[in-house]
Amino acid sequence: MKLSDLFDTDDKMADVNSIDGSLMEKVKMIEALSEDEKKTVFSIVDAFTGKKKLKDALANVLTDAK
Repeated sequence: MKLSDLFDTDDKMADVNSIDGSLMEKVKMIEALSEDEKKTVFSIVDAFTGKKKLKDALANVLTDAK
């Protein structure tokens, strides 16, 4: 995928607003991606969810230490 493809207005994905679109809409679109693109999406999601879990765990430790 070329970077310019992301800005193509004829692309069917252009209609989905990444903030307002439903979760199921996004999941369906992810399912249509190539395997490499899916791996990339899931790696990003894993990174953010892992960061959130770590942040919450550290906040709990700091709260318990007080």
